[in-house]
Amino acid sequence: MGTIFHLDIVSAEESIYSGPAEFIVAPAVMGEVGIYPQHTPMLTRIKSGVVRVKAPLQDDEEIYVSGGMLEVQPDVVTILADTAVRGQDLDEAKALEAKRKAEEIMKNKTSDIEYARAQAELIEATAQLAAIRKLRKRRH
Repeated sequence: MGTIFHLDIVSAEESIYSGPAEFIVAPAVMGEVGIYPQHTPMLTRIKSGVVRVKAPLQDDEEIYVSGGMLEVQPDVVTILADTAVRGQDLDEAKALEAKRKAEEIMKNKTSDIEYARAQAELIEATAQLAAIRKLRKRRH
């Protein structure tokens, strides 16, 4: 049994991580899942949250994802994320501003489409803020 597997975390914009991992923890829609080498193959949706990556001889790396798919094979794990941002690159001020704008649009609703778009932006901003708080707690 191997002690590492290959991990790829990819968003529509870029490849965020590609390399070896000892384990990961990912926010699946059914709850957080821990993946180790030789894990049973699976395919599942992921929700907004933080993927924690333990790479050999490195500190844990945290990557925020805003949903997508997780595919697990015995020696390869792939996360296809709608959006992926390294934890240290999350911008709290930007997320707070996006949340404020979305709430304002929802309050002054002019159309159903505009309301739905603002609602999605509010969910995304709230998830980013929750991830920032979680990462801040973990570091202290």
